[in-house]
Formats: sequence, C-alpha cells, structure tokens
Amino acid sequence: GGAARLIDGKAIAAAIRREVKQHSEALIASHKVTPGLAVVLVGARTDSATYVKMKKKAAAEVGFHSIDKTFEESVTEEALLQCVQELNSDPSVHGILVQLPLPKHIDEAKVLESIRVEKDADGFSSENVGNMCLRGGKPPLA
Repeated sequence: GGAARLIDGKAIAAAIRREVKQHSEALIASHKVTPGLAVVLVGARTDSATYVKMKKKAAAEVGFHSIDKTFEESVTEEALLQCVQELNSDPSVHGILVQLPLPKHIDEAKVLESIRVEKDADGFSSENVGNMCLRGGKPPLA
C-alpha cells in the first residue's frame, strides 16, 4: 500500500460545492428547475439546529432552495409521517433530510423508510446503501 496522504478537506468541500453549483445553474438554465432540499427538524437540540443551519447555508451556496419543517419535541409520529408524505409529493422538493436523532416516542426507521428513495438526501434507504456498497453497482438514487 501507499503512504498516508494528508488531504485538505475544506478545499475539497469547496471544489465539490463549486461543481454542484455549476450543475444546479445548468439545471435551472436548461429545465427551469431549482433543486429543492427539505429539512425536517424535531425538537430544540442545539447541535441539531446548528447542523441544519450549516446544511441550509451549503444548500444556499450551491443555488438550492430550501424548505424548513420544524416541529416541537412532542410531535406525533403520525404528524411527522404526514409531513414526509407531503414532501414526497411536492415536485419542488428533490431531497428530504430528516435530522436525527428523533425523540424516543418516534420510530426513526419508520420515518426514514417513508422517504421516497429518490428523495433520500442522506442516502439511508436500504436501496441507496446497497447501491453504495456494491462494487460497480448503480449509483445511489438520491
């Protein structure tokens, strides 16, 4: 094997954001479609709110529009599932991100599995994980 090599994560991330922004601008120019990211946040965890804020900033930098769905810690599982279904049906939403962890009274797996595989921004669906793990397999759908 080769020797370990130090990489510049910030520079790589900036290069990826520039590339994504170019693709986003091309999509807007050619199809009049602005990529849309929906972020679902439950509760008032400071770490989760900070993480979501960083994701929203990155989405804005690359020309995505973002949709926020924020719920109290006491939200019912049914209300959260209804929200995901509405986002699944919204043609302006191309990616859905449910910020984890969810409160103990909500079945995390059930909520994540309810996200349409092609809108699974985190790539958590079994189909997307499987595609990522297969050598030479299909790229993830999301």
